[in-house]
Amino acid sequence: MDRVLITPRSLTSSPPPALARLEKAGFELVFSAPGKIPDENELLRLVPDCVGWLAGVEPVSERVIAAARRLRVISRNGSGVDSLPMAALEARGIAVERALGANATGVAELACAMMLAASRRLLETAEGVRASGWPRLRGREVEGTAVGIVGMGAIGRRVASVMVAMGAEVLAYDPMEPALGALAARVRYVPLEELLRAAGIVTLHCPMTSSGLPMIDAAILEEMRPGAILVNTARAGLIDEAAVIAALEAEKLGCYATDVFAEEPPRDKRLSAHPRVIATSHIGGFTDGSVTRATEAAVENLLKHLAVQNASA
Repeated sequence: MDRVLITPRSLTSSPPPALARLEKAGFELVFSAPGKIPDENELLRLVPDCVGWLAGVEPVSERVIAAARRLRVISRNGSGVDSLPMAALEARGIAVERALGANATGVAELACAMMLAASRRLLETAEGVRASGWPRLRGREVEGTAVGIVGMGAIGRRVASVMVAMGAEVLAYDPMEPALGALAARVRYVPLEELLRAAGIVTLHCPMTSSGLPMIDAAILEEMRPGAILVNTARAGLIDEAAVIAALEAEKLGCYATDVFAEEPPRDKRLSAHPRVIATSHIGGFTDGSVTRATEAAVENLLKHLAVQNASA
């Protein structure tokens, strides 16, 4: 029986009903350790006999792909492919599919929640009350604030809709400048440099830079508005973590809210435990709705490739 590898943490800890379609189609499901990101050794042990792979955010090396002798398709339960060795996959003719937009609602809602929590200093206030204090920390309102959105794909557009509804002045940067539809009258495309200088809140919803270098480094942080809030629910590599720590320590950056870290979970706590950091554990797409949509899309993409290839075999 052909096998399909399942590695996303959200699926190995509690396999959803959508995976039953693969079993019904005649595939044996192979799971990595429940609730954990598999390392290279575990992948090398599991992948050799698999024809399909429903993959999460785990880094995949060329060595793993070389060991995947029978692999035909990798289907991500998200949109990013940064963790995949695309050149090696293309050389082998292994298809790569993504669940585009499936987790957009969950990630957008988390980004908006982070903006509000940072603006109203909710974590500091709640921790003070929990410690029997009564802190009354003055916050800021989203209404009238310039909110800069970097990346206007499915997630960025959802965030823009919420911010517009709350009365923010929404600035956007996207090199492709996709059509904004009903948002066009309320959202203005500007160069990245202008957005970063003008926005009191900046939120990232874009892929990695083509160079692989951080988009937000020390020089960019110096150009941002003093006390700005920076939100990152996209990719850890978009920011220089050391530069963000320095900007927080110098009180140049008001708050950094992030769902992603260079190392997960981070062993270096300088960023994750900083008093002006709101840190979450990569939960942007970890909602009932997002997991269901992403899994269904990933399964459909697997079957699209595997069923056709089985029929022609």
